[in-house]
Amino acid sequence: MPPTAPVAELDTRFSDPSASPVEWARARAVLDDAGIAWIVTTRRDGRPHVTPVVFVWFDDDAYFCTGTREQKHRNLDANPSCLLLTGTNSYDEGLDVVVEGEAARVADDARLRRVAHAYLDKYGEDWRFEVRDGRFHHGGGPATVFRIDCRKALGFARGTAGQTRWRPKPHDPRTSP
Repeated sequence: MPPTAPVAELDTRFSDPSASPVEWARARAVLDDAGIAWIVTTRRDGRPHVTPVVFVWFDDDAYFCTGTREQKHRNLDANPSCLLLTGTNSYDEGLDVVVEGEAARVADDARLRRVAHAYLDKYGEDWRFEVRDGRFHHGGGPATVFRIDCRKALGFARGTAGQTRWRPKPHDPRTSP
């Protein structure tokens, strides 16, 4: 989503009549504070694959990393479309956020260093990455970093049930990997 707050649109088909659209600032807080998100990718044979990941919301994009032999990496090599989901398991309160888009590899070492710093700020020393040769390096070996180019974001509010859609950001070639 762009730095200026996107327009929040309430989908009344799936919302309580008293619901209001959720402002992007609240969704951003959910993304910033989430310790875990779920990445959904598609296998070559069309079956879905979902797995939890640590991630950072940095410069208005979601970033996550994965080893080159992991299933999500192989899936993204064949089809970059994916979902990132996070929120709460509570039935009657909270906000779930879904970011739909395409994952693009980030290989620029200068950008990767800034993303690595965001991981360190969020997760601490356990997630300190060395950056070299266009990848993160950690005790588990090299990892590819992906940025999700958001095409659509949805919010599902609990309590007073409401579904909000935020308009997608325009593609910004300055932030492309």
